[in-house]
Amino acid sequence: MPVTQTEKNIARISGAINSAPQLSHMAYGEGFYSFDLKIMRTSGSPDYIPVLMSDRLAGEDALVVGRNLYVEGQFRSHNVPGEEHSKLKLMVFARKVIFFDEEGAIETMAREDESAGSGGAATFEAWEMSPEDKADVKPDTNEIILDGFICKPPVFRVTPLKREIADILLAVNRMYNKSDYIPCICWGRNARFCGKRQVGEHVKITGRIQSRFYTKKYPNGTEEQKIAYEVSIAALELVDDSRVNDE
Repeated sequence: MPVTQTEKNIARISGAINSAPQLSHMAYGEGFYSFDLKIMRTSGSPDYIPVLMSDRLAGEDALVVGRNLYVEGQFRSHNVPGEEHSKLKLMVFARKVIFFDEEGAIETMAREDESAGSGGAATFEAWEMSPEDKADVKPDTNEIILDGFICKPPVFRVTPLKREIADILLAVNRMYNKSDYIPCICWGRNARFCGKRQVGEHVKITGRIQSRFYTKKYPNGTEEQKIAYEVSIAALELVDDSRVNDE
């Protein structure tokens, strides 16, 4: 059965709001707010994942620093023009949200009406989850599924400590002839497999979204700390398009 556009890019994250919401932009009278969600890894270190959310899904007053929430949506990219070259900006675009109280109980739930068209602002509705689905919503959830195409030659390297790493850039098609370009990274056996892949190959990836800080040095000698986002690959498989088309 063919995969729908929505199913090609599914991100599920939960954590605590780490930054005050900032108005990103307006569209059709709908305001979109951006903020970071702090998600703890099993190692104890945090990831800070940017989220973009409509004020029709949750008002600005609901996005309180420290409040816990679960977000389901898509990991999207956007090119931001710069003085020398454009920069790839990444964020989780929220389509469903669950807010929790201080005891961890569900307070409110809402989701975008998936039947709404693209002719204007999206509509939203109450979100009723089954008890089984609610049981799957856990603290510090960080899961992503991507179905797309390799759009740059993978870069395979071995660190001085003999750790094998590969970087790939995945193009994931979106509705209305748009695509998201998602940087991904993997290690060990997955890295060796990715290093042999070719531009244009169709792959499906499961993993997690991670953030990392780095220091950028400028020609004038100054330095600036920045943050980058990427998908850490847990599993990768090739998609046989001839078989998909036959189905």
